[in-house]
Amino acid sequence: MNPKFNWSRRIKADGLTAAKIGNSDHVAVGDWVLALGQPFGLEGTVTAGIVSATHRGVGIADRESFLQTDAAINPGNSGGPLVNLDGEIVGINTAISSRSGGNEGIGFAVPINMANWVGTQLAHGGVVRRAYLGIGIQSVNATVADQFHIKPNEGVVVTEVRNGTPAAKAGIQSGDVITHFGGSKIKNPRDLQLIVEQAVLGQAHAMTVIRDGKTMTLSFTPEELPSDFGSVASSAGPAQAPSSSSFSSLGVELADLTSSVAKQLNLDGVEGVVITAVAADGMAAEAGLREGMVITQMDRTPVKSIHDCETVLQKADLSKGILLLVKSNEGSQFVVLKKS
Repeated sequence: MNPKFNWSRRIKADGLTAAKIGNSDHVAVGDWVLALGQPFGLEGTVTAGIVSATHRGVGIADRESFLQTDAAINPGNSGGPLVNLDGEIVGINTAISSRSGGNEGIGFAVPINMANWVGTQLAHGGVVRRAYLGIGIQSVNATVADQFHIKPNEGVVVTEVRNGTPAAKAGIQSGDVITHFGGSKIKNPRDLQLIVEQAVLGQAHAMTVIRDGKTMTLSFTPEELPSDFGSVASSAGPAQAPSSSSFSSLGVELADLTSSVAKQLNLDGVEGVVITAVAADGMAAEAGLREGMVITQMDRTPVKSIHDCETVLQKADLSKGILLLVKSNEGSQFVVLKKS
């Protein structure tokens, strides 16, 4: 940003009234809204509808928490305001979901709170500085929730913690369930991502986690997201695994993970056992396990060899389910294998 730029001269006009800015966090499903814009070159067009959903992700951007509306949004509406019945801007019209290219009652707007935060960052420093944790996370579905003895959608499960990151410094561990951040309740990964990214850098925030059934509070100090964080090395081709052992009860074949196989899988430094085959009709396939994934934990116990797996399985009850932590070059995730 040029500090000498005279913002007062950007628009040469008198008698303009600034639009009122609303609070998109207070928008609820069913609220009436108006979408303003110039669709198809028609100036000053206003359409009406309701908010159909909030916090919607549609796969068109890395960071998404759209307001969904059935107010007609067509090409040319993008950038126009979405306002409530008090005339307050609550969103910026952005996209539509359409087979025909025109309005079909599903439009999306960036919440004004998010747009305002980004705009403030740009105005003060010329760049957007986002905070980060440095962890892998996943949603808590019913199957995973049962293993962690919590309710579905009650927080997010930490699947991995990267060394040297703010999360590691805060004492977060793999297997923790993050339920609150800075007083805000966390229900899914998108909730956590958005609130962490906008956290004030360098200022301590309280984070509530459930660890081994016990609730505890950690102090987390946000740091700026490095520009190269999250980059993943390209695949080096299929790994050549050593001879494997069959675990027919799970529907997989496993092998000790050697350093050479780990390197081929782009998982240098990872310890565990590698999946070398998956039975098409077994529990592993049903849970989404694939050849080349590495199992690092079984029932929250680290496994580094076939022998470790056998020891854990001797004590496991597959009718209640066994919790696995698996890793691939796409990240880590908890998977539950349960006899149906």
